[in-house]
Amino acid sequence: MKCPNCKKDNDEVVDSRAADGGYAIRRRRKCLACGRRYTTYEKRDELPLRVVKKDGSYQPFDRRKLFSGLLKACEKRPVSTDKIEEVVASIERALHDKYDREVPSKQVGELVMKELKKLDQVAYVRFASVYREFKDLSEFMDELKPMLKK
Repeated sequence: MKCPNCKKDNDEVVDSRAADGGYAIRRRRKCLACGRRYTTYEKRDELPLRVVKKDGSYQPFDRRKLFSGLLKACEKRPVSTDKIEEVVASIERALHDKYDREVPSKQVGELVMKELKKLDQVAYVRFASVYREFKDLSEFMDELKPMLKK
C-alpha cells in the first residue's frame, strides 16, 4: 500500500479490526518512510449492482449518490455524517444480500424510506415528498397521518 503522503510503498499494519458490521476490515497503517499514519479498508470483491430505473433503463449503483441523497434529506437535522454512512452501508449490504446483479430502483427507494423513518422523521418526510412525488398537500398529509398517530 502506497503512503498517501510520501507515496512510498513501505508500511506496517499497526492495528486491524472488523468494520462495517463485520463486512470489512479496518487497518491502521504507519509509513516506515515518513512516519505518517493512515487508515485503509478491506472489503470482499462483489459484482457491481445495476439499478433498473422506472423507464427500464439501467444505471450503475452509486454509493455516493445514495449518500448524497441521504445527506440532503438530513440537512440541518441532528444526524451525524457517521450515522448516514452507517445507513448507506446497511442499505448497500441489504441490496447485495438480496440481489445478484440488478435491483429495481423502487427497492432502493423503499429501503431508504425504511431506514430514514427509523433515523429521523423530518428527514423521512423530506425524502418521501421527493421520492413519492407528492402533487399536493393532501398526499403529504396522507404520509404524515400514520406517523402522527404514533
